[in-house]
Order: sequence, then structure tokens, then C-alpha cells
Amino acid sequence: MNSDYSLLHIISHTDLDGVAAAALAWRAHHHSGVPIRVSLTGYGEVDNSILESIKSGCRMVVLDLSPQFQTTVDEIDRTFLPGGTPFLFDHHKSMYEKYANRPWIVADTAYCGAMVYWNWLSDGNADGETLRSIEPLRGIVRVANDRDLWINEDPDGRLWQAMVTLCGEWGAFARLVSNPSAVLTESERAAVTGFVCRQEERFKRAKEHLSKDRAGKRGDFLFLGDGFLEFGDTSDFCGLLLDRPEQSPPVLVALAYKKAGGGWAVSLRSRNGLAGRVVSLLKDGRKIRGGGHGDAAALYFPNNYSEGGIRESISAALSAESESASGMGVTLGDLIKGAM
Repeated sequence: MNSDYSLLHIISHTDLDGVAAAALAWRAHHHSGVPIRVSLTGYGEVDNSILESIKSGCRMVVLDLSPQFQTTVDEIDRTFLPGGTPFLFDHHKSMYEKYANRPWIVADTAYCGAMVYWNWLSDGNADGETLRSIEPLRGIVRVANDRDLWINEDPDGRLWQAMVTLCGEWGAFARLVSNPSAVLTESERAAVTGFVCRQEERFKRAKEHLSKDRAGKRGDFLFLGDGFLEFGDTSDFCGLLLDRPEQSPPVLVALAYKKAGGGWAVSLRSRNGLAGRVVSLLKDGRKIRGGGHGDAAALYFPNNYSEGGIRESISAALSAESESASGMGVTLGDLIKGAM
């Protein structure tokens, strides 16, 4: 995996952090003249992309994502040459806790994925030409870091995330490749500001359709089914519920989205690490996949699950987590059986 390959495969996430990271990797390598393939994908497909790259023998840079299956990790371990250059740059807590000691990973939970890669390049791992090539992206990497970690120092973070939602991840990637400046043009700012205004209307309607359950002894769990929000609405809508609540804030928010190709993507948000613990309880490496931060994570359910089944599964995980924390020794299996 560390020979002089004739193709570079950049694999990154579909949110602002992932798009910025992909643009950063593209600019870091395009001047070498090597052909570059770019895949913007999610947790449901990252393993296939990695394994296909290994099989084809091309070089990889994987950003803001990590393998979901142990078999993928085993294959990387088997094919990674001793003393090779790291190729996976991530910051998600769930990945860090399991795989951070691998020589092929550079991980740092203190920064977004794009900033992890930027820091690695800047720390003596890139030549002068590469550093000059990536310099114009310094601003968008900083915006992505502010946005992804919810530092909230830069209001343009929300507008840039709106750019990703409005234009799609590929449109936003093309924008950053052709114009790496983080400064929005007058037309861009007008378009994304209008989008945010329409987003607020969606938020108002979505709040009317939230369902509330008790999350064990911890507090309330809010669930929203498909059809009310767009996928890019997740962070801002959950921030509204968790950080600016009209009543007592919930301990967890779950938003379910029906994927066009079948199956479900469920975004989880919390403020005390609960989202990550729920993902750890429910993902089984076979039918249910997932990953992310302690407070910003996602689960992927197969098509045969209903919204009600997803909601009950999360509720059961919350009850199991609550009982485990209180030392009751009740398992997730016990609670799911009781709910069936």
C-alpha cells in the first residue's frame, strides 16, 4: 500500500469538514501530476471504497471517515507496509478509542478531520510546493474546524454548511477546487442566506412533529421521522433543541432520513457523550452500522426497519445505558425482548 502507485484515491465525508478535507487533499497532490479519483461518501460505503482501493493497488488518503468493519481493519493491517506513510486522518472519538494506535492512522479528537490533515502536512510531512498549494485553503479549514466542533466563533460556518446542502457535496467541492477562498461571493452569500431563512421555516414545522420518549432516568429523548428536514439541516436543528430549548433540553435528539437507495440514516446529537454510547450499543458490524463523535454520531439501519422500530431500538439502548450507569446490570437484549 505504500509503493509508487499511478493513481491516488481520496475518500472523504459528505459534510463541510469532509468536503474541505477532500479539497485540501486534492490541492496537496494535484501538482504532482498523478491522476486523482475522489469519492465523497458516508459510513455506509467507506469500507467498500477502502477495500476496492486496496484490491486495485492504488494509493489512498481517507479523511474524516474510518472503517466500520473489523475485516476492513484486518485487511489494512495485513497490507500496510512497515514504516509506511499514514493515509487515514480522522478525529471521531469512536474511531480513536478503537484504532488510534495503528501506524496507518493520524487521529486527533481536538480538531476536525480537515484540520487533522492540515496539521500533519504542516508538521514536516509536505514539501514547500505542497504547502504553497494548500495555503489558499487555510480559511475554509478554519471555518470547517469551527463548524464541526461547534466552537461557534464564525457565523459563516452555518452559511458554508448551507452551501454544502444547497449545492451538494460535489458542487461545494468543485467550488473549493476552483476557488479555495472561504470568503463567500455576494451571490453565494445571498443564496445561502435565503436557504437559511427557508431552513428556519422547516425547523418550525419539524418541531411540531417531534415525538418525545423518556430516556431511562436521564431525561427526554426526541425523535423525528423522515420527510420534515433535509439531511443538511441536522446540526442546526439539533443545536436549536439542545442549546436553545424552549423547555428543558432533551438528553438526545434522533433524526431519521429514508435513503433514496433504501435503508435509513439516523443522525444522533447530545451534549454529554450519550449519542456515541448509543451508537456503540446498537451497531453490530453486520446489519446496523454507525460511528461519529460522542455528541454527534450516526446509525445506519437496513431497509426492513420501520421508523417505529428504529425509535424503539434507540429507546431500548437509552434504557440499557441508563441502567448500566446505575449498576442494575440490565442488558440491551433484555430490554429489546421486553419491548417486543
